[in-house]
Amino acid sequence: MSACTVVLACMVRGFQWIPVIFINSVIVWSYYAYVFVLCFENVQSNIEKAAYLVAFHPFFFMLIISYWRTILADQGIVPSQFALSKTDKDLVENGENVREVLTRVSKNLPTATRTLSGGVRYCDICCHIKPDRCHHCSMCRKCILKMDHHCPWVNNCVGYSNYKFFLLFLFYAILYTFYVTGTVTKYFIAFWSNSLEGEGKLHILFLFFVALMFCISLWSLFGYHIYLVSQNKTTLESFRVPHLRYGPSKDAFHLGTRLKNVEQVFGTSVIMWFLPVFTRYDDWSYR
Repeated sequence: MSACTVVLACMVRGFQWIPVIFINSVIVWSYYAYVFVLCFENVQSNIEKAAYLVAFHPFFFMLIISYWRTILADQGIVPSQFALSKTDKDLVENGENVREVLTRVSKNLPTATRTLSGGVRYCDICCHIKPDRCHHCSMCRKCILKMDHHCPWVNNCVGYSNYKFFLLFLFYAILYTFYVTGTVTKYFIAFWSNSLEGEGKLHILFLFFVALMFCISLWSLFGYHIYLVSQNKTTLESFRVPHLRYGPSKDAFHLGTRLKNVEQVFGTSVIMWFLPVFTRYDDWSYR
């Protein structure tokens, strides 16, 4: 690998972190604007100030934890049982009896999905048979189990290991921005009536607009993913119907009830649903 290629690869990886830096900058700024500018400089009542701060911080910390767990989640690797032996790999790479080799190898594997032509799903880059719901991500340069989509805002794929964290990030981001919008509104109105006496008035103005904008925009995304969870679908599966041995099936992974579908992502303990901890202990191939 040439030096230019290495430098270019490093630059690309660096650019991929720009959206993450932007989101974190907005969150950090919102903390400063709310806690220091609004509460400490403009809220006159100590009771009101204490109430704002006590209610604000749980939303903030749950948002931060969920966001960074989504970013840092290890997508893992496809189990070794899906890899081809050296002999079979050579046959596939040489184009010799490819369909027959893949069919033979996948015979004892827990796979139900097939390609559009009815063949076994195989990744030419990672050189293994794809488990159900697994897709190769060109950005991550690997196959992702139960891949939903690649999200530039977290610089990571959203899949089996972090889908719950991603949903909680959206959930707590909505609560956070809704709470900020609601508590800042009075001071936003005071800004326009020129009755706001504290410093940093522009911070309060922008805080209101930014929080309101994110709150509105995140609702549609969160609602869409809640629908997908209730149907036990991924974003990729909502756009491209899974093909089984007998043909396409839009309800290929539906477990019969919405509750069972939700438990596929959040686990069986309702109390743990709202905590950014991994709560799925079933086998990754379980449908």
